[in-house]
Amino acid sequence: MSAETKKAIFTPSAAEVEAANMTRFLREVAQDHPAVQDYQSLWRWSVEDEAFWSRLWDFAGVVGHKGDTVVEDLERMPGARFFPEARLNYARNLLRRRDDHPALVAWNEKGRQRAITYRQLYAEVAKAAAGLRNLGVGPGDRVVGFLPNIPEAVFAMLGAVSLGATWSSCSPDFGVKGVFDRFGQIQPRVLFTADGYSFAGKDFDCLERVREVRAEIGAIEKVVVIPYQSQNPELIAGELLWQDFAAPAEEIEFAELPFAHPLYVMYSSGTTGLPKCMVHCVGGALLQIMKEHLLHTDMRPDDKVFYFTTCGWMMWNWLVSGLAVGATLILYDGAPMKPQTDILLQMAEQEKISIFGVSAKYLALAEKEGVEPKKFRLGALRAILSTGSPLAPESYDWVAENFGSKVAVRSISGGTDLLACFALGNPIAPIYRGELQCRGLGMKTEVWDEEGNSRVGQPGELVCTRAFPSMPIYFWNDPDGRKYHDAYFDVFPNVWRHGDWAELTERGGLVIYGRSDATLNPGGVRIGTAEIYRQVEQVEEVVESLVIGQQWDGDVRIVLFVRLRPEAELDDNLRERIRQVIRKNASPFHVPKKILAVEDIPRTLSGKLTELAVREVVHGRPVKNKDAMANPQALEFFRDRAELAEA
Repeated sequence: MSAETKKAIFTPSAAEVEAANMTRFLREVAQDHPAVQDYQSLWRWSVEDEAFWSRLWDFAGVVGHKGDTVVEDLERMPGARFFPEARLNYARNLLRRRDDHPALVAWNEKGRQRAITYRQLYAEVAKAAAGLRNLGVGPGDRVVGFLPNIPEAVFAMLGAVSLGATWSSCSPDFGVKGVFDRFGQIQPRVLFTADGYSFAGKDFDCLERVREVRAEIGAIEKVVVIPYQSQNPELIAGELLWQDFAAPAEEIEFAELPFAHPLYVMYSSGTTGLPKCMVHCVGGALLQIMKEHLLHTDMRPDDKVFYFTTCGWMMWNWLVSGLAVGATLILYDGAPMKPQTDILLQMAEQEKISIFGVSAKYLALAEKEGVEPKKFRLGALRAILSTGSPLAPESYDWVAENFGSKVAVRSISGGTDLLACFALGNPIAPIYRGELQCRGLGMKTEVWDEEGNSRVGQPGELVCTRAFPSMPIYFWNDPDGRKYHDAYFDVFPNVWRHGDWAELTERGGLVIYGRSDATLNPGGVRIGTAEIYRQVEQVEEVVESLVIGQQWDGDVRIVLFVRLRPEAELDDNLRERIRQVIRKNASPFHVPKKILAVEDIPRTLSGKLTELAVREVVHGRPVKNKDAMANPQALEFFRDRAELAEA
């Protein structure tokens, strides 16, 4: 399972290294710390000296009062307090630019819809903030969005947080129970919704579900409806059209807030119980994401930045923060490959996108579906970002072959839990196939064995051994902190255990093998699920797959489920070819005992495989929260399968 020695598949040119924000930051640090001469020494300094976060504040040009103290109780996790004297406003930092440079460009499945300049963005946020103020919204109130990925979602969020309110959102593909399980916990005062949305060529209504949600959450005083599917949606009492809600305002009265003021409530997937409500703070979210944008992504004001996301996934929050850099953000609402498999590449060509973010699954499906990037003029493109699941080495190859040697493919990994990345890109370093480039600055990320010993070159638990500013400040409805503690700190005291099975390489990169709680353990050998996926999905007939460990005869056996192309059949010949690919490229331990075909693979609403839910179904145990799944009906393909009771 150890990461192989590899040649770099991408190396930045000398000119790219010289122009990188990372190079400028490294040189500034080296003036005061001569031992800092390269990325690894910069990383070591950043995790050993709390002054890193103060220097980052200055480098990013954060607008606000920093204060003299960087952190109190740094060794406490949780419990460290970053910048306790600081005052700032998240929206103010995202709205520093007020000119005619494009801020947002909105697309959907039908193509380009509209563009909003930074001047127009400020004006729209001012009207949203004034409208919320007229409704009595202020610091500490919760404002939520049940919205497609459209500009009004950005206007509403920035308007709310400019006042000191706390924002939370779900994408409109959530069912009523999924929305209630999230918003019902935090009791919002105002809910923003579109009247409907489109996906894969089909139209869907939102208002019926919103009205059911509102009937269950008494705290909701007003629903603001954005006409998206029709010009004049029919409203009922307590609902207000966006154009009637937005109030005239020339300027925004930004609330000056503590660093640890609640900014976002984010949610765990909720597939094993009620979603955990993770509260992220103003300063932590801003500082951490600006670090990732400026230094690790090398984002600049003239960049056109895209990430395929919904408003229910943390990458929406991550993308929107690019406004603080002054870049142009491309918003896409709809399906990424239906009705046209190459709609995102059409958009990349037309908008001259320079940073193109998608999921690992998108890249794998694009290859399977025969998408041809070479057909498009993508000369502006310099980086492809991938997250959501480990990026298979073969996907690195496909990107290199189809997008060209000048485009860097950077896999990034972190989570909703931290609203940031533990490992991600480094624009001044080479990229190695199958490997995340580096550990993020300021993130003391390590790989530990079960006894808590740090290890290199061997798989183990991904941990973070020092506090960082984007840790949740608390979980909602968790007064004694027990849920928070049990989520990350119940295995290694005072150490964040993230739940990923990973390997730290000798050169400081990271290989992610999958979730450690879904790790397979046949015969006592621990295997990451991603190690199997990256082999199986090389087989032409396989569209996607899911693997679990089934309790069997006092041990665990590996069971592989595959979704095949319509014309393919899972016969003994195909099963044997799948096993041969796994045996040859992984190990005999990775070879599944059972290979079964299914019509669909269940996923969460953010597109992640629900291995744990399938494992529960296979073992005859209930799945606690199917509303957190995008396609819960897919679980039926795994229930009561006679083959699973056979040797």
